[in-house]
Amino acid sequence: MDARFSSAVHTLILISESETPMSSQQIAHSVGTNASYIRKLTSLLKKKGIIQSRQGAAGFRLNMAPEQLTLYQIYQSIYETDRVHLFDLHQNPNDECIVGRHIRPVLEDTFADIERKAYQEMQKTTLRDCMNKMRKEIEKEA
Repeated sequence: MDARFSSAVHTLILISESETPMSSQQIAHSVGTNASYIRKLTSLLKKKGIIQSRQGAAGFRLNMAPEQLTLYQIYQSIYETDRVHLFDLHQNPNDECIVGRHIRPVLEDTFADIERKAYQEMQKTTLRDCMNKMRKEIEKEA
């Protein structure tokens, strides 16, 4: 998996916590990337109705309360898929090798089980949960 998902969660926490709408430039500065990357992410989030922007006004706003937005909804928005996909299998294992001949079904089952568990956790975990964990991290620092 790439960094889009974590960047999207980061972006949504910023949008949620900001008292004024944040621009893609401001978000990019915090995420450590460029504004065009953030615009691509926010475009996907807008398409799924998670955030909104207003014509002629800079910045974004959350369309739902953070406790109603699950990590799975965010994941779905960013990857435009209905299933969690974390792992890919290598394409050409050698059938002449005993491991190569049997590795695909072993890993397919194992990976499917892990992805099922990740899906369940992502369905239970909200943006608010992430924000609460962040507050605890901030308190440790103080």
